[in-house]
Amino acid sequence: MTTEDGLKAEDGLKTYREVEQKLRVHAFFSMPEFTELAAVSKVTAEEVRVMEAVYHDTEDLRLFRWKITLRRRVGGPDAGWHMKFPVDGEDGSVRDELQLPLSAGEEGQVPSALTDLVAALIRDKPLIAVASLHTERLPFILHDADGEAAVELVDDTVSIMDGERVAERFREIEVEALTPADAHGAVMVQVATLLQAHGAIPATTSKAATAVGPRALQPADVTEPGPVSPTDSAGAAVSAHLARHIRRFLLQDVRVRRDLPDAVHQMRVAARRIRSGLKGFGPLVDDEWSQHLRAELGWIAGELGAVRDTEVMIARLNERAVDLPPDEADLAQTAIDRILGARIIDARSHALAALRSERHLKLCTVLVAAANAAKLTPEANESCAEVLPGLVEKTWKKLEKDVARLHIDSAAHPWHETRIAGKKARYAAEAVEPVFGRRAKPLAKALAQVTEILGDHQDAHVAQLTLKSLATDDTVDAATGFAMGLLYGLEIDYEMGLRHEFRRVWPKIQDIHDQTQLTERTQSNGDDG
Repeated sequence: MTTEDGLKAEDGLKTYREVEQKLRVHAFFSMPEFTELAAVSKVTAEEVRVMEAVYHDTEDLRLFRWKITLRRRVGGPDAGWHMKFPVDGEDGSVRDELQLPLSAGEEGQVPSALTDLVAALIRDKPLIAVASLHTERLPFILHDADGEAAVELVDDTVSIMDGERVAERFREIEVEALTPADAHGAVMVQVATLLQAHGAIPATTSKAATAVGPRALQPADVTEPGPVSPTDSAGAAVSAHLARHIRRFLLQDVRVRRDLPDAVHQMRVAARRIRSGLKGFGPLVDDEWSQHLRAELGWIAGELGAVRDTEVMIARLNERAVDLPPDEADLAQTAIDRILGARIIDARSHALAALRSERHLKLCTVLVAAANAAKLTPEANESCAEVLPGLVEKTWKKLEKDVARLHIDSAAHPWHETRIAGKKARYAAEAVEPVFGRRAKPLAKALAQVTEILGDHQDAHVAQLTLKSLATDDTVDAATGFAMGLLYGLEIDYEMGLRHEFRRVWPKIQDIHDQTQLTERTQSNGDDG
């Protein structure tokens, strides 16, 4: 399994999108007549299944607390190792399940392909057996109005085992879509509604979490931060910023290893925002501590960079090549895909090696500690209103100074330096936006326009350097080299166009900055107007 932006996934892992609803019922609950529903034409009972599942986690339940479950289950048609992940933007009824066969590892010996996926979350803690469940399952297939199998309903009697002894027993019903939810959602909704009308209660915890107990419901070791107001300490804003982006960094690490779209890019963005925050909040954080974190984050972002940058360049050059005459477009695209495609393979291997290194795991450990206890200076005790506006203004002054030195015919380097200054100013404004609300939003939005134009400008320059490199490759003939030259010319024109565009919008961005007043009305969060 590979994606446009991901790293190659481990062989042997199968992924399924699971859409199901869980409901708890009492021991004497009677199933309603589902065929009375307009969406259900037939119900077919299947053979009873007996399953033994052993759940694995760290001793302090790090996976459960990140809403991830890992089990080894014997019995049933999908016996094997199962790791379930929440799906971004979905509620708990939608999960991705990754599977390996039973032969991948015995109980207590979690397959490395699964351990690797969550390495950033478990770090130095081994995965051990934490709960054992015995389930007697009575399955039913519910067919839709067209006679197609739409939903599997299972009636589970679950025993929580303490060795050979039954510690607790409960009954749960699961209703799971057998085809994409958007095709048969009506069946699931009607079935779940009917069950609830007869006394079933939507389950708020999974079977495994019930077995493990309240500890499984505790928050993850990095939580989404709460609101910070202008009257709160500046240290609270620093801590919230770090927690917010460290959490995303760790979650994107998992997504990169799972080979999900845009994961490499988002992990690098999270790293940049942490680094930029540490730099922008410089007077508020311990310098030695901050420098170490920034250096390590810069290292891992760099290790991931070759994958992302090469993929972006392939997409960019192929898109530009469409503007060439058909023959030259075909020659250029063929060479780009062949040469840069080979580079991506090496880059992916290198990036995965970095993620699996001891250095990266140590970085993850330090980041979790930073999210929970940032090393702050005494100045961080002052209020956000007193401290943060000046820090944002400092990044703006640097950007303004760099812009003043730009000329249309300047070399690419000053434009690149201005892009970096713009990115720092943007990140500083975005870092304080949760504190000052609407008063900071216009500046953050304007600075985003700066980084988008100058980022595109930098990509155009890098594209020119890349095309020069491709044209000198031993496998490129004269006709292909000519096509590369035509593409090079297009990128030069595009780069110059972006310079003129930036000069056009910059006065408007200056006006927005001049109208931004972060120091006014600091009694409450700026969202009040």
